[in-house]
Parts: sequence; structure tokens; C-alpha cells
Amino acid sequence: MPRIFGRRRPGTYLLGERVDDYPAYAPESQRGRALRITEIGEPVLHAPARAVTEFSTPQLARLIDDMFATMDVAEGVGLAAPQVGVDLRVFVYDLTDERGDRHVGAVVNPVLEQDLDVEPETEEEGCLSVPGAYAPLARPGAATIRGVDQHGAPVQLEATGYLARCFIHEAQHLDGVLYWDHLTPEQQADALRQRDEQRADILANRHEIAVELEKDPPTYPDQPAGGR
Repeated sequence: MPRIFGRRRPGTYLLGERVDDYPAYAPESQRGRALRITEIGEPVLHAPARAVTEFSTPQLARLIDDMFATMDVAEGVGLAAPQVGVDLRVFVYDLTDERGDRHVGAVVNPVLEQDLDVEPETEEEGCLSVPGAYAPLARPGAATIRGVDQHGAPVQLEATGYLARCFIHEAQHLDGVLYWDHLTPEQQADALRQRDEQRADILANRHEIAVELEKDPPTYPDQPAGGR
């Protein structure tokens, strides 16, 4: 079929490079285990993570596999290592942007640069560590991530819109900063109310998805482990 003038075909970008025939679930997700996602108030979420110093190791590969699987079970688009209880500077992402392009990858030791000259964009934002809670939050409309892949090769990713929001959100996790920390006290109280109302249903849904994906479902406490 000939290409229609003016129409572009959405693609999949693995760490910024276009790829063909990518599976619905990343290979890492298919290999990984579904882990419990840490919740707001747990110390690992609120302290800066450590830089990764050893690359191409089985331990790092396993962590990334497990993070992808955990993200998919929780129906997330991004996940930082502290959210699975590991204080290392790693995040993964798998999302489809406003143009229909899919972006997938794992970034190690990311350095975030927010473009403050671009008009901020306000959108509803949530976090897998505050299940069920959303609040409007202004973020810069563009950002750059510089880091390495799991083998230590350099990575540089330019992002706008939804992808930029994801990168900012996940990179800030590695500094111990949650989207929650940008909210007003009133918004924080409302987020906890939403969390308390929605948490049980969301965790039940994570359990069902884990079973569907043939993963052992993670076990969550009846009350948030962070105590908030």
C-alpha cells in the first residue's frame, strides 16, 4: 500500500532507536517477576538512590526484568528501582505518546535536564506508589535524560509532552522526590483519601493481571506499608 502524503506511521522506539516487530510486552517483562511496589512513607522512596557501579551483571539484568514485569502487572508506564525496594539509580518505561509512538527502555544512572523555557503543561498525574490517587500537576513540556544502558553504553533521550512527564517523574524518584512532594497540603490530603478508597480494588486488579500474565502475584499488606 502506498504511503499517504502527510500521514506518518507510528513506531516503537527502544531507548530512542526505532525498532520493528516489537512484542506487546517487552522481553524483559516476559522474563521478570512481579514484585510488590513500595508505597508512600516507606524510607526507600524518600531518600536518594545509589549510582550503579557494575554493569552487564546478572543482578542488574534481573532487576530490570523484574521492574518491567512489575510495571506491566500494575498497568504503569514507568517505574523506578526504589519502587521495588532497591536503592539504585535505574528506571524503566513503556508508554505510547500523543503521536501514537511507543517508547520503551531502561535507563541507568540517569541525569535529568528539564527545559524550563518550554511552556509548562498541567495534566492529571499519579504514582504506582500512591495507588488510585491523581492530582493536576504542572511539569515542563520538554526534558532530556542522559545516562547509560545496563551494559554501560551512553544513552541520551529527548522528550516532550507525556514522555517528558514520565522521564521527569521517574528521574525524580531516584532523588527521593515523589509527585506527591509537589502537591499542596490540600491536594496531598485528597490524594490520601483517593488512595484509601481505591487501594483495595487496585491491588486486586494487580493480582488478577499477574495471574493472567502467568506471574506469581506479589503480596501486599492490608494497610499501606508506609503507614500514611
